[in-house]
Amino acid sequence: MGTTQLETVQEPKYWHLKTVLSEALDSDFAVGEILPNERELAARFGVARATLRQALEQLELEGRLQRRRGVGTTVAPPRVGVAVSTARDDWNEGEAGEAWQPVDCESASAPAAVAATLNVGAEEPLHIVRRIRTTHGQVVAAELLYVPASSVPDLSGIDAPSGAARARNVVRELHRLGLDGQDRSVELGSARADDAKELDRLPGAPVLVVTTRYLAAGGTAAVSIATYRADTCRLTFGDSGDLEISHPAEERQAS
Repeated sequence: MGTTQLETVQEPKYWHLKTVLSEALDSDFAVGEILPNERELAARFGVARATLRQALEQLELEGRLQRRRGVGTTVAPPRVGVAVSTARDDWNEGEAGEAWQPVDCESASAPAAVAATLNVGAEEPLHIVRRIRTTHGQVVAAELLYVPASSVPDLSGIDAPSGAARARNVVRELHRLGLDGQDRSVELGSARADDAKELDRLPGAPVLVVTTRYLAAGGTAAVSIATYRADTCRLTFGDSGDLEISHPAEERQAS
């Protein structure tokens, strides 16, 4: 039997440029500093603007850069650490602006995939709660929580029909249901217009999408779709199965 040797694959030009740019960010720029425009950067490094854009997009994905509306491309601050998946943190509004904060609640039908997961009709109105997650005063996630009326039967009809108060009451009643557990999935996605606005990102920016199914009485009581800033958050799984967002600097200090 013959052997097959792998041919040497040349490193893409944008990838080499990404390494050069990363070193320049460390030596020549401060956190929050605005980078020169693409024309100036392309001339400085002697590359085509298309190559430069690929390198900048990769650095944004890795959390080194941020594109901000009306500002431009800036050097990103270090990632922040946020606990995500403990039961307390799912329902806790936090202190001093930390953790989940209710924003709004409306009655509307869910996307087809969510309706199928909840085993409800495609046109059946649900409680759709919007929340944002903050840490150290920075918004790091936006969530849509889909809750069927059957999961919160004791929700008072006298409650505010919409707004943060309504959102808070729906979350409170769901928590009182006595959930049996949850399962989660994580995938890389692109920021939708609504989420991008909440997260101070540009539409299409890389995000981490955490989908959670809350279980009760042998079925799915609610579905959460939370969108986290990919430039701010790094997700890790601990021995307990809890999902956490950690900051690389914290790991270096602990080692």
